[in-house]
Amino acid sequence: PGDAADLPDYEPIPKSALGPALNEQGYHVERVERNLYAVTDGTYQSAFLTTSDGVVLLDAPPTSGHNIRRAVDEIASANGVSNKVTHLIYSHHHADHSGAASLFDDKDIVHVESLPDIYSSSWEYGGITVLGDGPTLDQNYDPMPMFIAMDRPHHTAQRRTVAPAFTPSEMVRLTENIRERTSTLLDSLPVGETFDWVDTVSIELTTQMLALLFDFPWEDRRKLTEWSDWMGDIEAARDPELGPQRMEKILEAGAYFNRLWQERQAAGQRPDLISMMVHSDGTKNLTPMEYLGNIILLIVGGNDTTRNSMSGLAMVATRYPAEWAKIIANPAIIPNATQELIRWQTPLAHMRRTTVADTELGGKHIPARSKVIMWYLSGNRDESVFPDAGAFIADRPNARRHLAFGYGIHRCVGARLAELQLAVVIEELIKRRLTPVAVGAPERVPSSFVHGYRKLPVQLRKH
Repeated sequence: PGDAADLPDYEPIPKSALGPALNEQGYHVERVERNLYAVTDGTYQSAFLTTSDGVVLLDAPPTSGHNIRRAVDEIASANGVSNKVTHLIYSHHHADHSGAASLFDDKDIVHVESLPDIYSSSWEYGGITVLGDGPTLDQNYDPMPMFIAMDRPHHTAQRRTVAPAFTPSEMVRLTENIRERTSTLLDSLPVGETFDWVDTVSIELTTQMLALLFDFPWEDRRKLTEWSDWMGDIEAARDPELGPQRMEKILEAGAYFNRLWQERQAAGQRPDLISMMVHSDGTKNLTPMEYLGNIILLIVGGNDTTRNSMSGLAMVATRYPAEWAKIIANPAIIPNATQELIRWQTPLAHMRRTTVADTELGGKHIPARSKVIMWYLSGNRDESVFPDAGAFIADRPNARRHLAFGYGIHRCVGARLAELQLAVVIEELIKRRLTPVAVGAPERVPSSFVHGYRKLPVQLRKH
């Protein structure tokens, strides 16, 4: 989204150069419509989108997908631009599987989310991401069940345990702490000097918040960041080299949190999330893998999503200065602008469901055990719901209508806390008359699941 020309020394690969150059390398490229192209290497057919942010490969099998990615990167270098493949979405077709359906518009996504008894989230069918197959299709499957990847009634009981940490009254209680920590960090930042917004602001603030929610040892809080990055990297799970490294980090986190579980078990009831699980009837008898699964959910949900929307804030202030000026002139629209930021960024690109029985969707027959991929990133760009959907509009009337937190019984349990943290950052920047301005291209997370940033060079400028 947005105009890449707003970022210095950054431009997309010219569309006129990409197709012919891939053809010269032995790939057959055919334009389908607008910025959507079909590409084949003679064996596999894939597709890609050219956007101002880069090239998005769709439905790319692992081998040919990496080959196409490498070819695109070579073309970028040959054209003297910094553009790279920003997302690589792997193929999700399996010989023993009925198939898959991808949903791109708001209406279909809401329909599926509204019918959890037909469209299952259960880990037993492969869970909530495009890559999972579940124990019946993958004999090496090692389940770490989490409540977001459960159906009723198990989902209800476990979600109910942690929900009290995110009530409106808890948000009131946490506001002063969040504002104090945000103010301290912003006051420590240099004005007019380049620094990495992702690490210095987004990661630090969200990791601090997560440490407080867990009552996690403060000096070790950056372990949460490291574990979150590995846990959320679903592509690494299938990589023969990165997969074992990822599992090692997950088990390291499991051992650490198991020690915290034992400590909280010996102590009385406290308001942190681990104590809530230890002393609640719905979760006190979790198996070690169920406990680890829920810890993964809370770490990734509490860290990656808020942090990537917070990073998107610097992109918005840079690309849409007129909209940022609206917020400066009228701080009363900050709550709405926060919703629009979350919609515009959409920190998780997709969620997945699996049909438990034959059904019909959009006039098409969907067999039982089919993957149904809900592309939140696309649903939040549905022009029938959000006019001029690719743009950030601070006072967009229906910004809260976004799908970034999901819909229905699986809507993000920590949505209020994410909104609060983001709103406070905007408020405190405005109070200090500071605008974060991107001074270089972002380094993005190469993932089909997490839609986020690894690095973003920024300068704070007085307005």
